[in-house]
Amino acid sequence: LIVNATMESGCIRLSLCDRVWTLLRPSDLESLWDAMADDDLDADERLPYWVELWPASLALGVWLQSNRDRIAGRKCLDLGCGLGFTAMIGSWLGAKVLAMDYEADALSFARKNADANNLPQPLWVLMDWRRPAVAPKSCDFIWGGDVMYENRFVEPVFTFLEHALADNGCVWIAEPGRSTYEHFKRALLTRGWRSRCVVRERVEPLHTQDIP
Repeated sequence: LIVNATMESGCIRLSLCDRVWTLLRPSDLESLWDAMADDDLDADERLPYWVELWPASLALGVWLQSNRDRIAGRKCLDLGCGLGFTAMIGSWLGAKVLAMDYEADALSFARKNADANNLPQPLWVLMDWRRPAVAPKSCDFIWGGDVMYENRFVEPVFTFLEHALADNGCVWIAEPGRSTYEHFKRALLTRGWRSRCVVRERVEPLHTQDIP
């Protein structure tokens, strides 16, 4: 999957899913990281990964489009929405999207991005997955792109999914194949989940990164 994109410090423009998307952002990750001081980090680190559009989210967006008939009109949750890209795709495809993130700044830009792309606003929610603020069994579909990058996330994410996912619901996790995801897949078995790989896609990143 090769995506035509224009990368600027304050904006990403790309073509995907048969349309052009504009993603406003405060800056790029490298610039924000360089500007951070040690005092900016708490126990949760809060590194500004959300300002970039990661390859897993590109693949996830294409997958959502291929499943538009399944998600249209259904209650869906975007787990860690960042700039709002896959949440906007879901909304564009007719899903009823609740999009959550841990960072208020991410949600602020996600809302701006829905306006910039002339899309219905998903329900943007500031939420910690360790403290679910959704009704039990209320989500028909839950998806997330590149959310498993630390082992400490596995347990709380599973607890959240078991709380929020409707009976006979479905979760789609798009991941670049980090070792942490292997830990996540092992946890699937021990907690009694059924899973399968639905698609593999080689995605060219929009920005330089160490992991292919």
